[in-house]
Amino acid sequence: MLIAAADGSSLRNPGPAGWAWYIDDDCWAAGGWPSGTNNKAELQAVLDLLEQTAPVAGQPLKVLCDSQYVINALTKWLPGWKRKGWKKADGQPVLNQDLLKALDRALVGREISFEWVKGHAGHAMNEAADARARAVATAYQNGTPIDRGPGFAGAAASQPAGAAGGAPLVIMADIGSPETCEPAPGPAAGTGGPTRSTSGGSAHAGPQPDGRLPSDRPPGESADPDLLVVADLEKALLTDEVRSDPARLRTLLDPQFSEFGASGRIWTRARMLAKATPLSMRVRYEPIGAHRLADDVILLRWRAVATHDEWLRSSVWRRAEGNWRLLFCQGTAVPKD
Repeated sequence: MLIAAADGSSLRNPGPAGWAWYIDDDCWAAGGWPSGTNNKAELQAVLDLLEQTAPVAGQPLKVLCDSQYVINALTKWLPGWKRKGWKKADGQPVLNQDLLKALDRALVGREISFEWVKGHAGHAMNEAADARARAVATAYQNGTPIDRGPGFAGAAASQPAGAAGGAPLVIMADIGSPETCEPAPGPAAGTGGPTRSTSGGSAHAGPQPDGRLPSDRPPGESADPDLLVVADLEKALLTDEVRSDPARLRTLLDPQFSEFGASGRIWTRARMLAKATPLSMRVRYEPIGAHRLADDVILLRWRAVATHDEWLRSSVWRRAEGNWRLLFCQGTAVPKD
């Protein structure tokens, strides 16, 4: 059984807010917002815990929580709220509906138990979660960097050999199903031979990383440097040096990262960290376009080319605290006909 403590903190309620869950010093996560309530933070802590432990959903999970609101909401009140169209007994809308609906979905099929613990009473795990949640809230208040923690990387031991196809899956997880993965010539995956991507020598003449063909750019105009940085980070994720190093992967994947893989699998940051292994094939990055969706959000569109297969990829990168991290990606196999 996994045992985790979850807690939230709001300095003025509402005000700078943080949440955290804690299993041990090597397995915890935290986050927050510039403004939020304590109840919202408490709910988010449990939601993130459920999402990050989804790869080990068959393992019972006990959540230690000092919030009676969270425990009652998830174990007693949810069915009635749903029957009444998310209205309370007084007819008013239930607060924090978005989080509660997400939690309702996340609880399906899970063996979850909740145990109330008294807050600020010396319970070691509760104190650890509280300290991390409060640290995030304080960081938002002071405008200082936020420590989001290592996250959950315990899925590896729970997956039998050959699970999810056996072979290491490619950026993010499965460009192509394992049945169609063509091993790269040279050193076998996992034997130390580096596998790198290149953007040169493409058979598909595509736009530059800013989304325009070279001829479309006025003379003397340079590309948006952020678009070039993000393209380089995307290509870094196609190297064995990065893909086999959980610490480097952790710096490139957003805490809320997810992927809808070409095989139909859904991958989270925790699952990717647990599957940190060299690539099973050589993949070449070929840009299609890059577009700034907001000041701190960039969309990359590119083609992944292997020996016998190709995939169209869309990747959303988000900048937080000055660092670009991959938030979401999706892959679609290119038909061979």
